[in-house]
Amino acid sequence: MKMVEGQLIPRGITDPRVLRAMGKVPRHRFLEEALWDRAYDDTALPIGEKQTISQPYIVALMTQALAIRETDRVLEVGTGSGYQTAILAELASRVYSIERVKLLALRARATLDRLGYVNVAIRNFDGTYGWSDEAPFDAIVVAAGSPSIPSPLVEQLREGGRLIIPVGDRSTQVLQLGVKEQGQLVLSCLTDCTFVPFIGAFAWTTDAC
Repeated sequence: MKMVEGQLIPRGITDPRVLRAMGKVPRHRFLEEALWDRAYDDTALPIGEKQTISQPYIVALMTQALAIRETDRVLEVGTGSGYQTAILAELASRVYSIERVKLLALRARATLDRLGYVNVAIRNFDGTYGWSDEAPFDAIVVAAGSPSIPSPLVEQLREGGRLIIPVGDRSTQVLQLGVKEQGQLVLSCLTDCTFVPFIGAFAWTTDAC
């Protein structure tokens, strides 16, 4: 489709499983109908509650960086619309997703159910705590900008697991990829980015600017 061929492949998204998932999941179904004509544009879009659905390239970049295997158990922090949740569900064995805004969690669950994703669990909770009952995870993706990497997420990542998170201030961040080695994250930086603030006990404590 145009989004894959025009936005993703030219910008270095090469993983065939990621490209296949990005081409399969109907992004417009995760948006209000009034925005359907913009659903496949190269931009983030509003989903209500001061939250956004990330641009397709960033979703693909984060997903590709995690190198998800079919047997992996993945934690997603920041369900939002449920779009990246669906992409992850196409690739992993099981996806556990946390959303602090109850209305968004309910909407995402309903959309994912309509599309037939049965390997996803969604929890309405403070995502900075992770999901300790289901840990350890093979991969963790955080879809909100944080001042630092919350320690519970590092603790819940399996040895050799991968974690991706935007780290910086409230307006701009750097997308960081961490691989857990001997209990510590070995970090690399992927790209500058802008996400909504990560709100919780181990990140920003309020959503005020």
